[in-house]
Amino acid sequence: MPRAGIALGSNLGPRLANLQAAREALRSLARPGAELLQAPIYQTAPLACPEGSPEFFNTVVEISYDGSPEELLRHTQAIEMTLGRTRGTTLHAPRPIDIDLLYCGETTHADDGLDLPHPRLTQRRFVLQPLADLRPELILPGHSLSIAELLAGLISDEPAPELVQREW
Repeated sequence: MPRAGIALGSNLGPRLANLQAAREALRSLARPGAELLQAPIYQTAPLACPEGSPEFFNTVVEISYDGSPEELLRHTQAIEMTLGRTRGTTLHAPRPIDIDLLYCGETTHADDGLDLPHPRLTQRRFVLQPLADLRPELILPGHSLSIAELLAGLISDEPAPELVQREW
């Protein structure tokens, strides 16, 4: 049973409640009885967002998933829409929820709609930090370093995430 890592972010509305709602929707997709892992929540600066964008709450969850990565992507996009996300023309606009599929077992995949592992996750402290809390020894398909090693070696101008809540 592949485990899927999924990044969650919110910078509009009740951020914690948005993350909780997304987590519960993902739990409903998971294999019944399988453990859902959740990282702590961090507050992070908006990167590459329009000026004046609010700060994000970010975290990572991991579920066991029976379907294909493409099916999981369709489900996560439907969850985003249900929770109020709209896709407009402004890149990285503030949003109540952002859900990104990071990895799905040992699957590697690259096409217009889905890249696995997520191509920018190793460059984003706001993803690596919660993922390192959750799965520090994980080595992504196509990589030789663990998540903890990737985080330790990250060179970035991105400010350090601020821990908001360990249990949520």
